This record gives sequence, C-alpha cells and structure tokens, in this order.
Amino acid sequence: MKVLIQRVTRGSVSVSGQTVGSISRGLVVLLGVAAGDTEKDVEYLAQKTAGLRIFPDQDGKFNLSVQDIRGELLIISQFTLLADTRKGRRPAFTGAAPPDEAERLYNYYVNLMRDTGLKVETGQFQQHMLVEIINDGPVTILLDSREKYTLD
Repeated sequence: MKVLIQRVTRGSVSVSGQTVGSISRGLVVLLGVAAGDTEKDVEYLAQKTAGLRIFPDQDGKFNLSVQDIRGELLIISQFTLLADTRKGRRPAFTGAAPPDEAERLYNYYVNLMRDTGLKVETGQFQQHMLVEIINDGPVTILLDSREKYTLD
C-alpha cells in the first residue's frame, strides 16, 4: 500500500462538477492499494500518516503532526500509485489490488483516520475525480507499507 501525502493549505475533490469533499489546512492523502495488502498495511500507514511530523513548530522546524495542529484530511483512492513503468511507455497496473479488496482497505484506512477525531473528507471510489491541491511548502511525502521500519 502506498500513500502520497501532501501538506496543504486547502484541497478539494469534485465528481461530475459537484464538490464531494473539501478541507482547509491539513493533508491530502492519495492512497493506492496493492495486491496482497492487508489490514496490517492499513494500520501501519494510518498510524504513520496521523503522526508524521511535517508541520512547522514556532521555530519553523518539522515537529508537528496533523493531529498536533488539529488539521483536516482529504483522502482519495488512486490506484495509479501502483503503476509499473519499467517496461514500455504504457504503465501496467497489475500490482494494484482488485477493486473490491482495494475499496474495503481504502474504507478501513478512512475509518482509522476518522477515529483520530480529525475532520476527514473523501473522494468517490472508482470515479473520475478532479482534485484541487494547494500544496504548502511544497511538502510531499511518499509512504509505502512494504518499507516498514518503525513508528517512532
């Protein structure tokens, strides 16, 4: 499982011209579920996301998490994070989980993030979405559950 996290001043997502989710200061999380991912992968990345210290403290150092600042989250499914571009020019997505499994694990991640008490908005699974991101910094971090080390 991969999550691409962007620190934002605001973000929104729309489907068919209708805004379905919007946030102010916080994180836009693009989430891709790989074949073979489990609840453990989701739990690991949810903990990392909530605790990742990428917001500045009073000295401008990355010492605060989205929880510390009571930020907001916009979580969007994005299977293209699992693109395999090693061969040819057309990406292959064979490493992505089947849609039913991906949606189940995506929803589990969303629910874990809601359990933090923070405002959580989402896109719509398997829909064409327009995502507006005002990246703050810019700060963009890629987390991969297959590269686990520690939650410290």
